[in-house]
Amino acid sequence: MELPGLGQPCSASSCRRLDFLPLKCDACEEVFCKDHITYDQHKCTSAYKKDVQVPVCPLCNTPIPVRRGEMPDVVVGAHMDRDCKYNPAQHKERIFTNKCLKSGCKRKEMMKLVCDQCHGNFCIKHRHPLDHDCTGAGRPISKAG
Repeated sequence: MELPGLGQPCSASSCRRLDFLPLKCDACEEVFCKDHITYDQHKCTSAYKKDVQVPVCPLCNTPIPVRRGEMPDVVVGAHMDRDCKYNPAQHKERIFTNKCLKSGCKRKEMMKLVCDQCHGNFCIKHRHPLDHDCTGAGRPISKAG
């Protein structure tokens, strides 16, 4: 005997499984099975209504207030168009700032490469103690050997 009034089909187009304990999405208010209830699993277009994160402008690093129901991308885009205080002429950030301490070397690296023995900062070519005439405690040993 069938019970046609029990259960509801999952709203996910790829699923449509009849679920006897369906769950309602709190953002889009559609009914889903347990496998499709999360926002990502059913690609919820209303998930931004429940997102309470404060986005930060990628240019000026200022937190941008977003009211409930507004799309964060749209609000941040409007800030960048109208209110952003970013001036590219003032903010030329240098990435390669870690100068090699080996005499005669003028290379700079993005990350610090500190010697374990002398605690000096060196480029990739001179990072091993044998490559920069290490003056640290103990005998210089190469990490490779």
